[in-house]
Amino acid sequence: MPVSRIAIGSSAEASHPDALKAALAEFISMVIFVFAGEGSGMAFNKLTNNGAATPAGLIAASIAHAFALFVAVSVGANISGGHVNPAVTFGAFIGGNITLLRGLLYWAAQLLGSVVACLLLKIATGGLETSAFSLSSGVGVWNAVVFEIVMTFGLVYTVYATAVDPKKGDVGIVAPIAIGFIVGANILAGGAFDGASMNPAVSFGPAVVSWTWNAHWVYWLGPLVGAAVAALVYDVIFIGQGTHEQLPTSEF
Repeated sequence: MPVSRIAIGSSAEASHPDALKAALAEFISMVIFVFAGEGSGMAFNKLTNNGAATPAGLIAASIAHAFALFVAVSVGANISGGHVNPAVTFGAFIGGNITLLRGLLYWAAQLLGSVVACLLLKIATGGLETSAFSLSSGVGVWNAVVFEIVMTFGLVYTVYATAVDPKKGDVGIVAPIAIGFIVGANILAGGAFDGASMNPAVSFGPAVVSWTWNAHWVYWLGPLVGAAVAALVYDVIFIGQGTHEQLPTSEF
């Protein structure tokens, strides 16, 4: 069972140069991702003079997030593994692929990166609002939790299949684009209902800068549950105890 491989890690790990470099890579990747993703939404609001959401806006958001995540994962892959998402880090922890202390270091870098990206957007746009994630009319909090669980399951399952599985072979080459594609596709599916976060850090930055916390817990609970289920399912069924390998520090 992957749970048996969960490790706390040593206190020295948090200050090890490789761990600090990995955290910095996560911070930079998150800034790149959130600046483009959140910025695309702000650009849409400017072009439409804060008009109502449209199918074209949803498609634009999907493309912007897919492209930006592809790049953000790619540039961090050789240093930190390119998690760019606390839910992905949590899924890696559940599967025994990262220690708790290193994971918490990643979380801090990811959350800070999102906040910095939103602050930069606010400054660059002359004070425009960085809109926090919210539920659409008629969507209850538990509807949104289900959406986030299912969408994040798909994301983390894709991460495991293309980046974590020791048997991935040449599939690993396309991991960043596959991860970007599943996020873009999920935004098309869930964006009109709850914004399709799949990433607690992506929700956290705009919430901090706009100081809007309505139903914010949804964007933590859903992604973390979805990530844990995906990690357990893929690790137990498709990797298995006999074929599992401890990944090098440059990966998950």
